[in-house]
Amino acid sequence: MSPLPLIDRLPLACGPTARALLDGTLPATWHAPRPATAAAWRERALAGRGAPLGRDWGWTLREAFASSGAAAARLARVSEGQGVVVTTGQQPGLFGGPLYTLAKALSALALADAIERATGVPAAPVFWAATDDTDFAEGASIALPTADGTRAATLAHAPAEGTMLAHAPVGDARAALAALREACGGGAWAEPARVAHEAYGAPGATVGGAYVTLLRHLLQPLGIAVLDAAHPDVRRAARPWLRRALVDAAPLDAAVRARTEALRARGLAPQVEPVGDRALVFSVQDGTRTRASVQGARALLHDLPDDGLSPNVLLRPVIERALMPTVAYVAGPGELAYFAQVGAVADVLDLPQPLAVPRASVRVVTEATQATLRRLALDADALRAPHAAEATLARAATPDAAFDALASLRAAVRAATGSLGAAGTALPAPVIDGAAAQLAHRIDRLERRLVAAAKRERGADLARLAAARAQLWPDGVPQERKLGAMPWIVRHGPPFVQALREACDAAMHPLVHG
Repeated sequence: MSPLPLIDRLPLACGPTARALLDGTLPATWHAPRPATAAAWRERALAGRGAPLGRDWGWTLREAFASSGAAAARLARVSEGQGVVVTTGQQPGLFGGPLYTLAKALSALALADAIERATGVPAAPVFWAATDDTDFAEGASIALPTADGTRAATLAHAPAEGTMLAHAPVGDARAALAALREACGGGAWAEPARVAHEAYGAPGATVGGAYVTLLRHLLQPLGIAVLDAAHPDVRRAARPWLRRALVDAAPLDAAVRARTEALRARGLAPQVEPVGDRALVFSVQDGTRTRASVQGARALLHDLPDDGLSPNVLLRPVIERALMPTVAYVAGPGELAYFAQVGAVADVLDLPQPLAVPRASVRVVTEATQATLRRLALDADALRAPHAAEATLARAATPDAAFDALASLRAAVRAATGSLGAAGTALPAPVIDGAAAQLAHRIDRLERRLVAAAKRERGADLARLAAARAQLWPDGVPQERKLGAMPWIVRHGPPFVQALREACDAAMHPLVHG
């Protein structure tokens, strides 16, 4: 087994709107406030033990959970014992999606553990797999970390627009699976790779179905239940509130627009922009999702089957709270921002405002990357800006005397052309200035060639640097948003998942225990 990577715990990179929600600077009526003490968490947990769906919510949703093992046991204990759930979720991503998907799931587990310890109220983590989403581009591609950088994996068979990912065929996945095999190499834990190959390579596999299969394999043994949001039982259970959202389409639209303008008045950008005559509900027919109009919303009430409606992004957290006794939702930065608008939806529907809690943010630093950073005396954040570290290395490899000579040359040119201009010659000033600019350009070009020569001398170091940047800042974005975790899981086995879990525990525990 290769050496276990270092797991860095980072501040969650939030924009101004998400930060305002977390800092409590938004009006208290806009969102559920986060409890500040263990006693306050107990009060919230006790108050949230009942789901509007009823005490049989676990039984009603049992097939959508299809839970087993530790996840089933924990879910049953909560369902039967008047407990609460901590939810999180994400739309499908290829091979389980980027690292932050796993960080969200483990953060929900950590928060549920902390709440149960602090309050004595049974708590279970639930991952809402948003297979009713239609974003094929996100569900069909991922960058996979390799030994010397990253490898792209992509599904090519795009479905018709509006097709829910639960119904979107995987198509020919051989190239994507080959990329996964290459990235995983001869890993210590082959079982997740086998499950991924079976899930995505099965005849008739769908993007959403394969995602759920793989997530359940990874998360259920840890006690995390995975709810398939596209399952008909979910939409049937949610139908009373989805119908209410159609009946109240106009008031809901007005409330969201008012909240959006109130955010702008505070100098904050809304995460979700109201779109024309669009309600917060989709109609679902034959696996295709279509946004209902505000004006035509009521007409859908009698035209669709019991499972023919689905919530949009602002309505979904409210529906989650209606279906389950949700004490908190573990959110990423974008989700935190739109929770500033979600409260307005809950108020119109007379449902409890869901509470958003920030997830843990993590970064995986492999042994090879650590060695590169040590060798070059750099830290991980120094690699974010393209070419900056390379330029620093090249300059360090160039004698100071060379830069001193270039500086002297520039000074001499400035002095000589200045003297020429002051000598009262027949040359016009623009000619002298142009000559000075040309000479300065030639000196700059000479410096670039000097640095390029130094770079060639440090070619091996620069190759290591490029590999480190590809893993830490792929395409200039944080690692957790771009790279899939599967190769690390396979290469390092359960200890890697445990290290991630411990990092998430360390981030979430203070939110309950202070």
